[in-house]
Amino acid sequence: MDAPKAGYAFEYLIETLNDSSHKKFFDVSKLGTKYDVLPYSIRVLLEAAVRNCDGFLMKKEDVMNILDWKTKQSNVEVPFFPARVLLQDFTGIPAMVDFAAMREAVKTLGGDPEKVHPACPTDLTVDHSLQIDFSKCAIQNAPNPGGGDLQKAGKLSPLKVQPKKLPCRGQTTCRGSCDSGELGRNSGTFSSQIENTPILCPFHLQPVPEPETVLKNQEVEFGRNRERLQFFKWSSRVFKNVAVIPPGTGMAHQINLEYLSRVVFEEKDLLFPDSVVGTDSHITMVNGLGILGWGVGGIETEAVMLGLPVSLTLPEVVGCELTGSSNPFVTSIDVVLGITKVIQINLNSIVPSVSGPKRPQDRVAVTDMKSDFQACLNEKVGFKGFQIAAEKQKDIVSIHYEGSEYKLSHGSVVIAAVISCTNNCNPSVMLAAGLLAKKAVEAGLRVKPYIRTSLSPGSGMVTHYLSSSGVLPYLSKLGFEIVGYGCSICVGNTAPLSDAVLNAVKQGDLVTCGILSGNKNFEGRLCDCVRANYLASPPLVVAYAIAGTVNIDFQTEPLGTDPTGKNIYLHDIWPSREEVHRVEEEHVILSMFKALKDKIEMGNKRWNSLEAPDSVLFPWDLKSTYIRCPSFFDKLTKEPIALQAIENAHVLLYLGDSVTTDHISPAGSIARNSAAAKYLTNRGLTPREFNSYGARRGNDAVMTRGTFANIKLFNKFIGKPAPKTIHFPSGQTLDVFEAAELYQKEGIPLIILAGKKYGSGNSRDWAAKGPYLLGVKAVLAESYEKIHKDHLIGIGIAPLQFLPGENADSLGLSGRETFSLTFPEELSPGITLNIQTSTGKVFSVIASFEDDVEITLYKHGGLLNFVARKFS
Repeated sequence: MDAPKAGYAFEYLIETLNDSSHKKFFDVSKLGTKYDVLPYSIRVLLEAAVRNCDGFLMKKEDVMNILDWKTKQSNVEVPFFPARVLLQDFTGIPAMVDFAAMREAVKTLGGDPEKVHPACPTDLTVDHSLQIDFSKCAIQNAPNPGGGDLQKAGKLSPLKVQPKKLPCRGQTTCRGSCDSGELGRNSGTFSSQIENTPILCPFHLQPVPEPETVLKNQEVEFGRNRERLQFFKWSSRVFKNVAVIPPGTGMAHQINLEYLSRVVFEEKDLLFPDSVVGTDSHITMVNGLGILGWGVGGIETEAVMLGLPVSLTLPEVVGCELTGSSNPFVTSIDVVLGITKVIQINLNSIVPSVSGPKRPQDRVAVTDMKSDFQACLNEKVGFKGFQIAAEKQKDIVSIHYEGSEYKLSHGSVVIAAVISCTNNCNPSVMLAAGLLAKKAVEAGLRVKPYIRTSLSPGSGMVTHYLSSSGVLPYLSKLGFEIVGYGCSICVGNTAPLSDAVLNAVKQGDLVTCGILSGNKNFEGRLCDCVRANYLASPPLVVAYAIAGTVNIDFQTEPLGTDPTGKNIYLHDIWPSREEVHRVEEEHVILSMFKALKDKIEMGNKRWNSLEAPDSVLFPWDLKSTYIRCPSFFDKLTKEPIALQAIENAHVLLYLGDSVTTDHISPAGSIARNSAAAKYLTNRGLTPREFNSYGARRGNDAVMTRGTFANIKLFNKFIGKPAPKTIHFPSGQTLDVFEAAELYQKEGIPLIILAGKKYGSGNSRDWAAKGPYLLGVKAVLAESYEKIHKDHLIGIGIAPLQFLPGENADSLGLSGRETFSLTFPEELSPGITLNIQTSTGKVFSVIASFEDDVEITLYKHGGLLNFVARKFS
């Protein structure tokens, strides 16, 4: 679908850049005095509306609503046409598979499949496929939670370019890694330098080799994900406007900041501001460059790729007044999180914080960490509590690891990951972590070897300045060695914990902890045996790793002792703000970013040599367990059929509040006893080859079986966390997929009952696609996360909402009834509908459609069907 023409109603606003230029732009300042009071972000939104005003998808009324922002903010929905789209591979592969499948559907309906391509520039970064098969503390080849057969992935062999030793010719001042060096808890070897990561000796600015762990992890990543990568390469060849950033380059949000952003777009001599929507939750970081970024769901992103706008509530713009100065232990992250709470803030009031132990929104002041963790042990199982009996809270379990004895208890840290993710890509906090590591090593402090430590830079630039500043060897000495460039820990692709740790956790029923500078810490996300997960700034991650526990008061308790037995406290090794700023000014320099741009454009050797087809239609391999033509279009007709009533539907799941998209469609490891595992096993795969749900989002058979497969899912029918439900006709307790499969064979439609904030967390299109393929026709909840509600509509599931003040409990619903619902011929936004149950109860619900566009999409059976019909 072609992008809308330039705004016909506002052609009079077009002006040339200067008298001698052919370049033009829409001068929206000529719209009058209302423009003068608009915040910059709203001006960008206004320009996009003016430029794309076609009278249909973007109406003149929408433009006037934006111009009248001062009175309309938060009260009206407006369309937004971004200049470009950003995808990461976990959400990008289902989008591109949908495009490939749509070509098949369009051809079947008699249309031209070559018309199917993104209407706007679409960048896809492959940053979620990295798994930590090798790390400083797990250098041996061991299966990780994501599985993957390393033999089939390809033998680990040296790169064609042999490693070169670059000694510093005897200079005694060099503390860098120009030679192999003894840098880690286990001496690490180094191999040839990876592309896109210009590491330099911090004292002589000579290139130094990359840690062998990076090269090994990347080689396995390419082998394990070969099918996916070949599909991505095919997509970049046959679809216009698609560019793929290959593995080993960096994380989507940081590459967006450093490389992908245009700031100003130019198309056919028309200039306009850069703007972007993306499926990565960090997309709004690009606002710092003056680029309007908006995080949306996968289905909405596909809509933008197909030339449709994304609908958003005209946003409020809040200014912040900062006064005072923050204390030395406060990082930029603490300040940002403080600003999100209030709009007038004294920086003196900001305190260092972490978030956890189960949700990112639950902040805990570092000074309160010990008491808060103790309270979590006491509280009943819930959003924070673990309900550990008082007599068990002091339990200690001894473990033997690498010839030494250690003790684990509640609060012991077993995973510590420094990741330059979201605000943590700030050089200041990454350098603070490095400087803290340097002082810790110089004081004789170490990290216990059983703790799974890792360092995942967001791009080669992070490696560059950590290396040139001289702090990288000290991070490595503490076990924080670079494992690769991608979102490994955050999506559950961590290195496996040792058997000694796993056995101790199980033996003592211990609440052990993971601590990471990421942005998601849902229970069980990092590892199913690690129940408490905390988000922290990079220097605090290093500090808690050294302490070995979160059950510590940094103000009164030491991190450890130096060789003389002297206590070392956190304040002894915490770098000053002046120290961090001085190092940042010296080592974060413009030339690094120019070098990154050049290296990305040169390409990655493995990616460049990867073979891929270039046919108009993708040659689906029926034996593939990664890429499969989805069944969304199987029953597609030229014209939509009338809305069908939902009759005698059973409840598949009865859920509570704050059910996340991770509960609905997990991204991490595939449990060996799950329905997805059975499917893969039946196709000859071993558990080591399972990989992760995120990596297999291009296979609808795996993803449907993975829907509601999260081990922490709490279904009220079952009464405890488990990916199970009841098949009521037979009374059997089954995996959710198996129950849904039986219902479909019996021709019984399904609904889901839920509480408040259904679909919160990451935007995840499979959290809507999966239930749809299970046979779910409607969700009935107290409230929704907006992006997920839009996804439900976009796939053809009706989002129903209890009337205000009502819920399943207040209506006396058990979930064991059957439910019937009839749709009127003419739906309207927010219409009230009646549901009748098999017990004779009748109650009203709201059909949560916000505008006529959503109703149109629902009548077509979702966005994909709607667009496929347009192409045909």
